[in-house]
Amino acid sequence: MQLSKHFIAAALASACTLSVYAQNVTVTDAWARATVQGQKATGAFMKITAKENTKLIAANSSAAGVVEIHEMKMDKDVMKMSALPNGLDLPAGKAVELKPGGYHVMLMDLKAPLAKDTTLPMTLTFQNAKGVKSTQEIKVLVGMQPPAMPSHDHGTHNHGEHQHGEHKH
Repeated sequence: MQLSKHFIAAALASACTLSVYAQNVTVTDAWARATVQGQKATGAFMKITAKENTKLIAANSSAAGVVEIHEMKMDKDVMKMSALPNGLDLPAGKAVELKPGGYHVMLMDLKAPLAKDTTLPMTLTFQNAKGVKSTQEIKVLVGMQPPAMPSHDHGTHNHGEHQHGEHKH
């Protein structure tokens, strides 16, 4: 019995170590623009917050043959898009927003159109200041625009309408 307790304790300790590092980066509001038949590229957008200085160095998805981290910026009155060969800096504690007209993940050589209201899998690869790499699997919502912020609709709750039985005197 002693051996199994030590094994379980070691397994739990290693699982905790892995999950602590995985929690270093938080990705929210991930979405990609829906495409039509024949369209071979689209952009994916999200907010990324890292607890320590980190870089987003790569992304890939089974939905696309090529996935790159891009930047769009004005250059002499012309909007230009280019890949970031060294990745995207994620300063500690600061939310970096990937959005239309700015930083984004470019999905090219799409294997099929991305239909609205579906999700696509994506793996993001990060590297911290010490050079340690980690990956995070995310699901990206496909739509025509960013997902709406979740609303707190209290109309579905029926507060005070619970019946606890009838009292007859």
